Amino acid sequence: MSSLLEPVPLAAVPGPGPGLTGERARRAQRILSVAGAGVVWLVLVAPIGALLAHLSVHSVSAALTAPGALAPLVVSLESGGITIGVLLVAGTPLGWLLARRRLPAARVWETGLLCALLLPPLVIGLLLVFLVGPLTPAGEALSAVHLDATNTLFALVVAEVYESAPYFVLGVEAAFASVDPALEEQAMLLGDRPRDAVRRVTLPLAAPGIAMALAVAWARAMGAFGAVIIVAYHPYGLPLQIWTTLQETGLASALPYALVLLVVALPVPVAAYTWSIRARARRLG
Repeated sequence: MSSLLEPVPLAAVPGPGPGLTGERARRAQRILSVAGAGVVWLVLVAPIGALLAHLSVHSVSAALTAPGALAPLVVSLESGGITIGVLLVAGTPLGWLLARRRLPAARVWETGLLCALLLPPLVIGLLLVFLVGPLTPAGEALSAVHLDATNTLFALVVAEVYESAPYFVLGVEAAFASVDPALEEQAMLLGDRPRDAVRRVTLPLAAPGIAMALAVAWARAMGAFGAVIIVAYHPYGLPLQIWTTLQETGLASALPYALVLLVVALPVPVAAYTWSIRARARRLG
């Protein structure tokens, strides 16, 4: 009888197992992660929500159906398309050469790209005046072939290239650097020429990173303002149209053009990010 009244040792009392404790910890981490992501989304997306809240279908329609209202959109698309073409042709090989250390003094090249990346856009515009302005040797050489790097579409492309090229080249370099060079070597051992090995092996594996670099460059080109306002005030692209409308008629009149710029600039980075995530998942899975 007395044995029934004896206290049970604490060690004998069953407690939550290690599996249950780990599951609770993972659940708490997921909840905190979702809450943190929600805060980030709220902070970053709140300006877009404010923009949409201050717009109406009537105001957007009235602004964009006016004569010549869509001309800045055409200019931005044209200059952005040319800029992306220049970056693909010139920046992609440069990124591969830097990633594979095929250039002498590769660190010097990278340092130059980083300096260009860190320069404020307004400073880039001022420096472009001294580099390709009409009174410079480069400007005179351009004039000889009937090109002008001041207040022309060509000037707009030059400014956009300078603002977006460092982002693209460094992104492409990182994409190529993520591909093991041994894969290229194995392809060449199997009979591929170096160019074919890059095309068949390296480019497909680096494509998600290249797509992200291209998307960032596109967003930078479409939103270029600092250098553009110095060397390419005309013809107006969307950023300058927003600026001049804001100065002339106020904030409400500039909001429809801001919406157009978002619609044009954002889908490409979002699509590139989604595709790159899926491509990496297929490669790993």
